Amino acid sequence: MPIPDYQTVMLPFLAAMSDGNVHRVTDLGKILSSQFMMTDAEMTERIPSGLSTIFENRIGWARTYLKKAGLIEPVSRDQYRITARGLDLLKSKPSKIDAALLKQFPEFIEFISPKADGQTAPVEPVEPSESQTPLEVLESAYQRLRRELADELLQTVTAAAPAFFEHLVVDLLVAMGYGGSLKDAGQAVGRTGDDGVDGIIKEDRLGLDAVYIQAKRWTASVGRPEIQAFAGSLEGHRARKGVFITTSQFSKDAREYVTRIEKRIVLIDGEQLAQLMMDFGVGVSEVDTYKVKKLDHDYFED
Repeated sequence: MPIPDYQTVMLPFLAAMSDGNVHRVTDLGKILSSQFMMTDAEMTERIPSGLSTIFENRIGWARTYLKKAGLIEPVSRDQYRITARGLDLLKSKPSKIDAALLKQFPEFIEFISPKADGQTAPVEPVEPSESQTPLEVLESAYQRLRRELADELLQTVTAAAPAFFEHLVVDLLVAMGYGGSLKDAGQAVGRTGDDGVDGIIKEDRLGLDAVYIQAKRWTASVGRPEIQAFAGSLEGHRARKGVFITTSQFSKDAREYVTRIEKRIVLIDGEQLAQLMMDFGVGVSEVDTYKVKKLDHDYFED
């Protein structure tokens, strides 16, 4: 039989977690490979890049979908537990779990919907169809990989120690061109003991202006009171610009507040943080590069 696709994997993946215990994804993969009676050849067949086996890749996508739909929740790295919603879904005895079924959950709809602020919209990872051009298939796959990597980045950052988050913020800002050298930036940003960092960093290498930074490694949403307090800190430092970074999200009131004040405050939530880390090469490494070329008609013209 062919290697099961990720949508075929989702129902048995969730069912294997129905005991409510914490499970490692690698252990679930072993259980499912046995259920699907996979051969050694199928288990070792790799995706074109060679980075993982096809089955491992599909297990990973099943996990991502189930998590984004709120059916499972991360406990620690590579460890997950079924949620009350996941148990309720199993009680309804679905014949299968696929993307269409998951669209009943608001979190999943948000995951696959375009972003209102102009950020790159998630592309629903469906199996390539004959209606897609090769370039469309490539673009879809690329966006899928970014979404998965962003998810893993944010989960890893949230689980890391506070000191690591301090280090990450400095590395990212320097990679983006702020703070001068890494040594200068490290001296400019100091530890506060408030599960994050607060400090001043150069806006450019010459130090002509400064940016005040606050970073919160939170899971709860950051509301307007926290942003108001940050704006007050800017006033106390006679600073005009600030960046507030969090691993969670900002409330609607918080985002509206920064548009109405004189101070220039940029809000970076967990999703944008992960995107910036990918764009500026912080905490990620390049695996491969594909160059897509087309015919140069000008070359052949007389």
